[in-house]
Amino acid sequence: MGRVTERRRVVRIRDGASSTRPDTLVAEEPLEIRLGGKPLAITMRTPGDDFALAAGFLVSEGVVARAVDVASIVYCAGATQDGSNTYNVVDVQLAPGVPLPDITLERNVYTTSSCGLCGKASLDAVRTTARWPIADTPPVRVTPELLAALPGRLRAAQRVFDRTGGLHAAGLFSPEGELLDLREDVGRHNAVDKLIGRALQAGRLPLSRSILLVSGRASFELAQKAVMAGIPVLAAVSAPSSLAVDLAAETGLTLVGFLRGDSMNVYAGEQRIDLRAGAGAMAGGPAR
Repeated sequence: MGRVTERRRVVRIRDGASSTRPDTLVAEEPLEIRLGGKPLAITMRTPGDDFALAAGFLVSEGVVARAVDVASIVYCAGATQDGSNTYNVVDVQLAPGVPLPDITLERNVYTTSSCGLCGKASLDAVRTTARWPIADTPPVRVTPELLAALPGRLRAAQRVFDRTGGLHAAGLFSPEGELLDLREDVGRHNAVDKLIGRALQAGRLPLSRSILLVSGRASFELAQKAVMAGIPVLAAVSAPSSLAVDLAAETGLTLVGFLRGDSMNVYAGEQRIDLRAGAGAMAGGPAR
């Protein structure tokens, strides 16, 4: 729909001299996700892959696990008073026999679209709703050198970031370092949901032979999404939160933070990191 970027007038100042020029910005618009016609969540996102975003969101919240669980996803016509379609409201219809979330989960889903739950309640919610335990057999093993190469590969594939400088990215990689899929969005959590939703639609869940790399930090919400999709390794270029580390330790997720250059911190699941091949890279202490 050509809505990923927009043009705006900007006054550019360089070395004391000013000029007026158009600038390319990443688009940000609200997306309301409805389930069976009822409002469920609202997220601020970059338009594009909206159906995958909605599907991935429902995977992250434990509502669906297979492509056949979703009967349809459509944009809601007449979303405004004048009857026009804004393409900012999607309605998901579940397949017959797939239970709708109860009132408690529905409230939690709406909350987690913004700030999430807190503490032990969050950990318990993920543990009780996760469809696939992180049990990669044979175990995924990666070297520090391979992990160190991933941010560069992710950055090289970010086409919209090159034009705007204002997008987060999430990439799925194979254990051999091959980029399997990449999504960009103003929100890291949206980019991850788009990846997971696309995997759901293609029948590729659980993603038990993959590495998830995110730009920025690793929040509890991103660790939750990795666990719900069965992803064994989550890496981030910045810091994790304490609750993300707790969740990773409890579920068996390998969590890597501060992945910059040849340095990184492994916060949980170090059994999947082949330290014999990268002892030098890991010996420099915490990266900041």
